[in-house]
Amino acid sequence: MVKIKYAGSTLFKYLTLLLGVLAVVVPIVVVFIASFKTSKEYLSTSPIALPENFFNFENYKYAFVDGKMLLGYFNTIIILVVSLTGATLLGSMVAFVINRFKFKGRGVILFMFLAAMMIPAITTQITTFQIVKFFGLYGTRWAPIILFMGTDIISIYIFLRFMESISTSIDESAMIDGASYFRIYWNLILPLLVPAITTVIIIKGVGIYNDFYIPQLYMPKKEMSVVSTALYRFQGPYGKAWEIISAGIVITIVPILGAFLFLQRYFYNGFTQGSIKS
Repeated sequence: MVKIKYAGSTLFKYLTLLLGVLAVVVPIVVVFIASFKTSKEYLSTSPIALPENFFNFENYKYAFVDGKMLLGYFNTIIILVVSLTGATLLGSMVAFVINRFKFKGRGVILFMFLAAMMIPAITTQITTFQIVKFFGLYGTRWAPIILFMGTDIISIYIFLRFMESISTSIDESAMIDGASYFRIYWNLILPLLVPAITTVIIIKGVGIYNDFYIPQLYMPKKEMSVVSTALYRFQGPYGKAWEIISAGIVITIVPILGAFLFLQRYFYNGFTQGSIKS
């Protein structure tokens, strides 16, 4: 009876995992297959039917050149690099101050970060838009960069949890040798935060890469398109050409998937090491 119960639970576990994998993988496979089909093939064959020619890159050519995906990549990379660099430095600095300095109001500061995260961003967009426009940032890359650069409580929490595993004796030894607080942070703490930094880069980077609302609102011009808004504009000239839209989707997926596969070991280390306090 126990064996039957164990076998049933095992079957349910793997069946659930299989269904989860299929729910994630099947749409991606269908889009990938469609990206190599001609218009005639797409309309006359099943979504899971293989294309006649897997070396048909015309759809990708249209997506890159006519769909302005290459321009979208250029703008996205600039926004990503600057935003993530600023957010990482700000987040790690805030975590360093909160973790290493004991002062009144530490709890209030953390509460304010948490409260700000609880407020829906859409409710503050009118004020945010007016501020961005007042400083002349509307229609430039600086608008989303500054908004994305804002440190959030998730980044601070990851840095805080990881920093708790770094012994304060490192700081004390450096201070005896005459090191300033900034030098301790820059030369000692920051290099030890590499797994946590990678975790924050992946989590925040995926959010920035996929974000549509902020780039569309603050950079509406076509020449300022990012990957998400460039893909959205396919609904105009390519409103019915789903094979070209599929090629654009694949182009959008590949870089972020490659970055995750490259950084995944640091990502897991950041979570596991950050959850253990020495």
